[in-house]
Amino acid sequence: MSIRQKKIESVLQKELSQIFRENAREFCLGAMVSVTAINVAPDLSFAKAYLSVFGAKDNDEAFKAVDSHKGEIRFQLGKRLGKSMRRIPELAFEIDDSLDYAEEIDRLLKD
Repeated sequence: MSIRQKKIESVLQKELSQIFRENAREFCLGAMVSVTAINVAPDLSFAKAYLSVFGAKDNDEAFKAVDSHKGEIRFQLGKRLGKSMRRIPELAFEIDDSLDYAEEIDRLLKD
């Protein structure tokens, strides 16, 4: 992975986190969404963001709401990064279940 990819991943993670924080009611059904990691394709045309959802009545519903607003989120990124990036990557969202996995391992070790 190139240094440029790492820098772009960092910038995208920061900006996406800010967008989710500012638009939690609209995009996330009021839930808190955390961007845990981002992977950008080598040609910078595609980015996969891993999200953790907290404080929702139904985490799957909140994730579906985020996924359905993908175009609006990309538009917001374009407005924020349009001067520094020529092309805003297509976005894909995945649920990051690493916290659930860690809790399950911890529970198994305690038993």
